[in-house]
Amino acid sequence: MNFTDQIGHTVTIQSPPKRIVSLVPSQTELLAYLGLDKEVAGITKFCVHPEKWFRTKTRVSGTKNVNFNKIEEINPDLIICNKEENTEDDVKALMEKYPVWTSDIHNLEDALSMISSIGEITHRIEETKNLILRIRNNFKELGTNKPKPIRVIYLIWKKPYMAAGKDTFINNMLSQCNFINVCDASLGRYPELTEEQIQSLNPQLILLSSEPYPFAEKHLDEFKLKHPDALPVLVDGEYFSWYGSRLVYAPAYFKKVIKNCIKV
Repeated sequence: MNFTDQIGHTVTIQSPPKRIVSLVPSQTELLAYLGLDKEVAGITKFCVHPEKWFRTKTRVSGTKNVNFNKIEEINPDLIICNKEENTEDDVKALMEKYPVWTSDIHNLEDALSMISSIGEITHRIEETKNLILRIRNNFKELGTNKPKPIRVIYLIWKKPYMAAGKDTFINNMLSQCNFINVCDASLGRYPELTEEQIQSLNPQLILLSSEPYPFAEKHLDEFKLKHPDALPVLVDGEYFSWYGSRLVYAPAYFKKVIKNCIKV
């Protein structure tokens, strides 16, 4: 059958596929949620959920620098990629030999569209319909309990500091919490920032993500000292950046983050 992915490519896929390789951690977790244990043959070293798959499935690569020999051993009838997480060169090379379906996620609606497409491809249509309904309901409930707008910066890296800018999925999740991203579009999608720039952006909250850089408790005092007018808060990056089945639990987590920050 022919399917169109989120970057506009038409892909011919044996439906349902029997040997799936997922190169995207959040989409690997989605495949597990849909009960595709037998069908998923390969994952990345960053596909840490579910833990059983992380321990037992063949790891073909990171999200970048794909091991083509391991993929060839699997001979997949579907490879699931993402425009941002995987390199263009890797995706093009894989497309020459295998059916490759690529997602492109910037917001909640993109994520729900991806979930629906994966359900259609894998013959898990009812399961994905129910999942999408749960996600929509949970985000709708979150929307009824938003705080006043709070100016935030969401840091994903240290040395140099890097933030999530506009036109990112993280930014869309921030907006779901009524958090206003102080990194405007002119700075780019993932800008590098100096201490002085962070200060000049004047955030009320500095959100320190657990991934890809593992910000931890030891960094809180550092930010309190350097930015006394802002509240530094550690956040679980998976809830802000994973766009598969984890979305069903994200609103409940966001409520906790908002509650911790409400004094701002």
